[in-house]
Amino acid sequence: MRQPIISRYWIFQLAGWGVFLAINVFLWVFVMNPLTERGFQRLLFFVEIGILFTHIMREVIRTTDLLLKPIRQQLIILISLIIIFSVMAAGTSAPFEFFFKLKNAGYKEIFYADFGSYITVITIWSFIYFMYHFMAKTRKQELDTIKLEALVKSLELKTIKANINPHFIFNALNGIRALIDEDPARARRAVTELSNILRSSLSAEKGETVSLEDELKIVKDYLALENMRFEDRLKIEYDIDDDTLDRQVPPMMLQTLVENAIKHGISKNVRGGLVRIISDFTGNFHELVVQNTGYLNGGLSRQGFGLSSTQDRLSLLYGEKAKFEIKQIDPDLVEAKVQFPLSP
Repeated sequence: MRQPIISRYWIFQLAGWGVFLAINVFLWVFVMNPLTERGFQRLLFFVEIGILFTHIMREVIRTTDLLLKPIRQQLIILISLIIIFSVMAAGTSAPFEFFFKLKNAGYKEIFYADFGSYITVITIWSFIYFMYHFMAKTRKQELDTIKLEALVKSLELKTIKANINPHFIFNALNGIRALIDEDPARARRAVTELSNILRSSLSAEKGETVSLEDELKIVKDYLALENMRFEDRLKIEYDIDDDTLDRQVPPMMLQTLVENAIKHGISKNVRGGLVRIISDFTGNFHELVVQNTGYLNGGLSRQGFGLSSTQDRLSLLYGEKAKFEIKQIDPDLVEAKVQFPLSP
């Protein structure tokens, strides 16, 4: 990266002292006595000395890492530096002004007058310098905090995903095991279905979201696998608005809701039941609904890792903009509903 010809510090330094010089010239010309050549020389010499000693003071601040010290210590050292450099600046300018008669006064009067002027100007310079670095430091901390939050969010999502996939695989393998003795041919077909699901889920791990169309493929493979186990006891219905198929959803989230419907609803009912999947737009939300035959006992807290992970992932990805609820909508029908915001 190409370095600038003049640093930002020197731009501000020269601009600040240039403004100081311009204001004083204006005051001398239009407010106070007419500005003489000797008066202008003295003003120009004052600015040159000011630039020199504030620059040296900056180097001392940087060398001692003053900006990194506690606030109380910063104030004590800064006040000391202001006094020291004001004395040094006045001690440098006063002899020249006295020798070249730039001021019609004795040496002590010139020194005290210069000291008063320098301590005022250097105090203002120090305030501006410290405020600039304080704001820059605050902004950097805010950016670092945002980056850290993004990193933590990414790690939390990866942790949740890492727990979801084994949870699903173990349930699927249990289903296949149940088929091995009853119907070996169907068991082989079930292994093929499982391989399709794993292939799709591995692809889903690459991002935080996938299209609903891709997510539905995993769900249909999973339900095909479960249908072999439940046979006529499992009825499946889809009510999908085609316009929602390209909407982005967290990977394996719909599959988790369907798995929960099978595990806590269908498998606990001797007669089996219905699993209905609905995707539609409602207001400013994309609404994803899984309904199943069953009874809700104890709410979300009693449903295990699957639904708690759903709530956690929604919170991490969308904050308070997404909504999730599970409730009993009929005496024998449970509904899990996720609402994704249409706008970020």
